Amino acid sequence: MSTTFRTAVVRIPAGPDSIEIIDVPVVEPGPGRIRVDIAGAAVNPVDLAVAGGVFHELGLIDQPEHTGLGWDFAGTVTAAGPGTDLPVGSRVAGMVGGFDRDLGTYAEQVVVPAGDAAVVPDGLDLVTAATVPVNGLAAAQLVDLLGEGRGRSLLVTGAAGAVGGYVSSLAQERGWRVTGLARAEDEEFVRSLGADFTTEAASGWDAVADGAALQERGLALVGDGGLFVGVQPGAAPAEERGVTVRVVVAQPDGARLAGLLEATARGRLPGRVHAAVPLDEVAAAHRAVAKGGVRGKYVLRP
Repeated sequence: MSTTFRTAVVRIPAGPDSIEIIDVPVVEPGPGRIRVDIAGAAVNPVDLAVAGGVFHELGLIDQPEHTGLGWDFAGTVTAAGPGTDLPVGSRVAGMVGGFDRDLGTYAEQVVVPAGDAAVVPDGLDLVTAATVPVNGLAAAQLVDLLGEGRGRSLLVTGAAGAVGGYVSSLAQERGWRVTGLARAEDEEFVRSLGADFTTEAASGWDAVADGAALQERGLALVGDGGLFVGVQPGAAPAEERGVTVRVVVAQPDGARLAGLLEATARGRLPGRVHAAVPLDEVAAAHRAVAKGGVRGKYVLRP
């Protein structure tokens, strides 16, 4: 067995061209932790921001040597520390939280707390499962911030995107009357989620879930005294007109992720893979995502 594994990092963040793939030592999992051989790691906008130095500039990252890329993973458990209930051979998915870390999931393997991972249901392939954790948990935790809808109106910006698509589905279960804001070509997908659809929105909504990160422009769409939930950590718009502003930061939650994976396996939540590409093509994948308009996720395969 190899004593090292490959992982993608940035030393001086400057966009896709600053991404390096390096070899680092294999670590055995301690109590309550598992080691997973990664089959897929999704590319998310937050990864582009890390590689571009956004969170370094905000003071949220201070790594002396290099910063790890990647939050999502799906793969197979290859080692388990004492006190874990996920046996070797289990197919699992999960996320690594936080910004300030030297390793991420753009890698051949990862060691995480067992409680941060969830078993992938039979019938859901690992590449698709890798697209669920960050966006699914962000959406579920965003809907928690929205609370009970009780028939009130919710505008979801970026409703055809990864987080927005999940929010559009999950918020309806909490009693929100959901309208998705997206481009005309995305109408069929948004309506397939059970939401209403619009390409332009006036102000006056009871709440806005800002999946498109419109920020102040999204806040302006909320009616006086309403609620705005953003998706950009460390960059909340200023409150105005009595509007409450909250920002979601996705946190690992294995138990909740299990339900999201099950819903994806059953088709109740969308599983959307744009393309699965080798880890060596990480820079090209970042460039493609940065151009915008990609529906579904790029998934890196070590």
